[in-house]
Amino acid sequence: MATPEALPTSPDRDGVATGWSVADSAALYGVVKWGEPYFSINEKGNIQVSPRGDQGPVLDLVELVEGLQGRNLSLPLLIRFDNILEDRLKHLHQAFEQAIDHYNYPGHYQGVFPVKCNQQRHVVEQLMESGRRWNFGLEAGSKAELLIALSLLDDPNALLICNGYKDQRYIETAILARRLGRQPVVVIEQPDEVERIIAASQALGAAPLIGIRAKLSARSTGRWGSSVGDKAKFGLAIPDVLATVEALRKANLLTELKLLHFHVGSQINDIGVIKDALQEAGQIYASLSQLGAPMGYLDVGGGLGVDYDGSRTATAASKNYSLQNYANDVVATVKECCEPWGIQVPTLVSESGRAIASHFSVLVFDVLGTGSVPRGVPTATESEPLTVRNLRETHRNLIALEAQCNQPSQSSITGQQRLEKLQEAWNDAIKFKEDALAAFRLGYLNLTERAIAEQLTWACADQIEKQLPKTGIPEELKALRSALAKIYYANLSIFRSAPDTWAIDQIFPVMPIHRLNQKPDKLGSFADLTCDSDGKLERFIDDGKTKSLLELHAFKPEEPYWIGMFLAGAYQEVMGNLHNLFGSTNAVNISLNDDGEYRLDHVVKGDTNAQVLEIMEHNPTELLERLRVASEAAIRSGQLGIKDASRLMDHLESSLRQTTYLNNKAGVN
Repeated sequence: MATPEALPTSPDRDGVATGWSVADSAALYGVVKWGEPYFSINEKGNIQVSPRGDQGPVLDLVELVEGLQGRNLSLPLLIRFDNILEDRLKHLHQAFEQAIDHYNYPGHYQGVFPVKCNQQRHVVEQLMESGRRWNFGLEAGSKAELLIALSLLDDPNALLICNGYKDQRYIETAILARRLGRQPVVVIEQPDEVERIIAASQALGAAPLIGIRAKLSARSTGRWGSSVGDKAKFGLAIPDVLATVEALRKANLLTELKLLHFHVGSQINDIGVIKDALQEAGQIYASLSQLGAPMGYLDVGGGLGVDYDGSRTATAASKNYSLQNYANDVVATVKECCEPWGIQVPTLVSESGRAIASHFSVLVFDVLGTGSVPRGVPTATESEPLTVRNLRETHRNLIALEAQCNQPSQSSITGQQRLEKLQEAWNDAIKFKEDALAAFRLGYLNLTERAIAEQLTWACADQIEKQLPKTGIPEELKALRSALAKIYYANLSIFRSAPDTWAIDQIFPVMPIHRLNQKPDKLGSFADLTCDSDGKLERFIDDGKTKSLLELHAFKPEEPYWIGMFLAGAYQEVMGNLHNLFGSTNAVNISLNDDGEYRLDHVVKGDTNAQVLEIMEHNPTELLERLRVASEAAIRSGQLGIKDASRLMDHLESSLRQTTYLNNKAGVN
């Protein structure tokens, strides 16, 4: 795999790199690992999508984006593939069905989707439709999510797991919903909820199905490792579990205790954590049965990880197990816990959200331009100050060193000696630059001379970086690569579309979606549209590790450069905020028929400037009127002509109707 230490050579004059193939790009960006089975690269050098996985037709993502732009859907654009949601559900159930068959498990599996993972109406509706054959249900963690679930979950055999904090109205709603033919399970997560459930049941003369969430002693890993155990936000300690059983028994509600629930964190990367938790939870489940609770369901919670970087390792952006490994361990461990007690095995429930939703959407954004430190060698002028002459001489010496080392038959310089000379040259360049800055402060250098000094310093850095070896580089010289890298200005808001990259250092696969039959001969990172120094993407996957720079192609102002962010279908949409008043992007839901033709099932236009202003309680009509009054005053004072005033108001009115992002409608040639 190519790395920043071994960048590919420049493309040939036709733009297609000699000796470079789409397979090289697939390996470089890790598509062959994290992308399977949904994303790959076709012979044109474009990303292609296989919404049905290994089966079914494919879509050229670039051609799809061009078609959507033709429908007046500008970038940035969130593309949701409904078929991927269905395929993820299918594989989840197939894995459990295979495990149940393999271990002769005398029970079955019944999953639910945690609404908090992606509350978009069309997403939840699609999951309910696709999951109907498996009686797939929902998990709600708030009153609003409970309302969504009650309205969409019309399958009497599907479960509605009610988690989160619950007041009296929440509990009463769940009880009454049971009379509608729903199966709401009110999960006790705090000790004080027990009395509210008892009181509500007595007041209504009916009871909900009841579950208990237990705090496990099993430890988790990764970012959410501290969310379990004695300090966990939710769940009952074992003494509280026993007290709850007795309270329900006294209230004649123990017959409604049907479910044990646990959760050991999101994005669990180590299968060992899951095994330990299952063993502990299995024993608690069996004990509850022995205490007289009828039970029937064991909810293993969420946490099923996503392999964001494709490394298949127990790291933050990956996991060391497959979906089938996970299902096998759940089924086998629960069976082993129940058999010695002679109790009936439970229906297995999981709340996999990230593993279902992550793959189904792709965010495509365009690059607006690039920036970097000043490059090139300025022309020498007469009477240059000493500091500038010193920098120019340092640069000439570096060019001579390169020429000498490129003729090994005539060079007696060893690799270590060359590295020492490069280090010495950089030390000199830094000192001369500091001298120039000091002279400028004292008035001995003018602004033009200071600019020449800075440009020569970066020219020295460029020469040094070109001559660095692949290994054994001092830290000070390693930093040159980042300092010389380009910034690619992206038409998106990190805080709106990928907030987890900023908030919790989540890493998503990011790469160009075209030109993948060309060598990416630049290194860069992305800066977004917001006026915030944190609005950037500078952590990228690197074969199980991370890197601060991504291999990218040269930006051509006359051509579009489109970038895709993948595996970000979970949490990002609802967690995004309005920093700098950048609103939601255009979004579409795509489905494929058997012939490979796509259909736009749902289109959501991105927020306009008027809409985000209204969210912040600004009235667009009043705003325009204030500006109209101001323009009339400017006309009367002679500061603004009538024609220009009219143009200004036209711009303002049209801006209110437009998306909050920049509009570049150029297509890919």
